[in-house]
Amino acid sequence: MLFSMVVALIVSSLVTQVAVFSTTIYLHRAATHRAVVLHPGVEWFFRFAIWVTTGIVPAEWVAVHRKHHVFTDEEGDPHSPVLEGFWEVQWGNVFYYIRALKDRSIVSKYARDMKKDAWDRLFFSHGFVGPTLGTIGLCLVLGIGWGLFAAGLHAFLYVFVLSSSINGLCHHVGYKNFSNTATNIQFIAWLTGGEGLHNNHHGFPRSPKFSFRPSEFDPAWPVIRLLARLKLAKPYRTIDAALTSKTA
Repeated sequence: MLFSMVVALIVSSLVTQVAVFSTTIYLHRAATHRAVVLHPGVEWFFRFAIWVTTGIVPAEWVAVHRKHHVFTDEEGDPHSPVLEGFWEVQWGNVFYYIRALKDRSIVSKYARDMKKDAWDRLFFSHGFVGPTLGTIGLCLVLGIGWGLFAAGLHAFLYVFVLSSSINGLCHHVGYKNFSNTATNIQFIAWLTGGEGLHNNHHGFPRSPKFSFRPSEFDPAWPVIRLLARLKLAKPYRTIDAALTSKTA
């Protein structure tokens, strides 16, 4: 039983990190901010991973996040702890996300460039189907009991711990390199593929690299660099490059 539990914990952690890296590289940096252009094959892989691990519909996530940048911690922000309260967003971020999407015009206004293709119509726009298939897959690999445990733990970590901490903790505590209301927390960055360097990101939203100080590390950046070397990605300029161009 102990061995099965350890295996389930490892598998759940791996699934969560697949979701995390797919979110930060594809949904956030590529689709939302155009900070990196991905090869169509790589993009499809990330789209599939997002679908099967989270059920997120990309255009909806993109729309909510772009609105967050337009109204950061001001009236209109879909999930600001400054407006709603820290604990409300830290534990209820997903509910603010769902509330924002009740206004269906948000997608047409903030994600009009996210055109549906055949894959969206057949699979990726059907949010509940992906995680259902993912859970069935975990049950086939781990058995029903441990498969459900791994799927449930993954969902809890992704929704109520990691994603919430970016919109909660990283707008509440931490340090700043740039003048905006977001903060940096390196520990959260380690767990979220770099997303915890949130102050840096809000300072330079189009930077494909979230780290700035030598002491900071963005776990997704080496992956993006590897993809770039393999001609599978084309990153936009980093924070350092943007600052250099300003002073040149």
